[in-house]
Amino acid sequence: MTAPEDRTPEGAAAPAGQTIDPAEVARFDKLADSWWDPNGPMRPLHQINPLRLAYIRDAVLAHFGRSVRTPKPLAGLSLLDIGSGGGLLAEPLSRLGADVTGLEPAAGMAAAARRHAEESGLSINYRTETIETVAARGERFDVVTAMEVVEHVADVEIFVKSACAVAGQDGIVILSTLNRTLRSFALAIVGAEYVLRWLPRGTHDWEKFVTPEELTQAVAAADFTARDRTGVTYNPLTASWRLSGDLAVNYMLTATR
Repeated sequence: MTAPEDRTPEGAAAPAGQTIDPAEVARFDKLADSWWDPNGPMRPLHQINPLRLAYIRDAVLAHFGRSVRTPKPLAGLSLLDIGSGGGLLAEPLSRLGADVTGLEPAAGMAAAARRHAEESGLSINYRTETIETVAARGERFDVVTAMEVVEHVADVEIFVKSACAVAGQDGIVILSTLNRTLRSFALAIVGAEYVLRWLPRGTHDWEKFVTPEELTQAVAAADFTARDRTGVTYNPLTASWRLSGDLAVNYMLTATR
């Protein structure tokens, strides 16, 4: 998901030059009340969150030459989390010291995220506007994240170009998504949505999955260079996620200028 200034009716096409998919926005808006339930529809996100948080933290610290041993290692860094949902990633990033702004297209979801942040004593700036609007305004951030978002946008190239545009001159962009392979269809759609029912049916559209090569090309078109591509795999025996060299299903990508 990217983020619109105004809600668009479900089923409408994305406006020209915008990357929001109205059907995706409406689908995720219905999950607002259950987003923070670790046993609810977003259970997979809760399970994978510590891994992706650690990946982001380590990538950012390495890029800016910081130590993980400090209490708030991301202090002083501005961070934009695109498609921030209910704040599952934005909140721990804020606790690490980052000045976090979240872009969330679903108005109900953004409201739920604000409430949860306030209840948690965190200051996070959630907005319901598009990444394209933020880029056009000339805003810049030290860190830009878009996790499990790319596969939900209407135009990957425009989305990635806009995400990279808002990264500062020394900024870092971190993306995660799903590869378009037979394995990802079997595991992320058939397995996760129909067999195990980890996710609501219709959460993903396999044809919108993005290969690592396609994402790397989109990053390059935005004058950025992919510095790391790491797979994320699930072990059903231990019910845990780990980083891997296997990019066939889930993967993350870090890019800089």
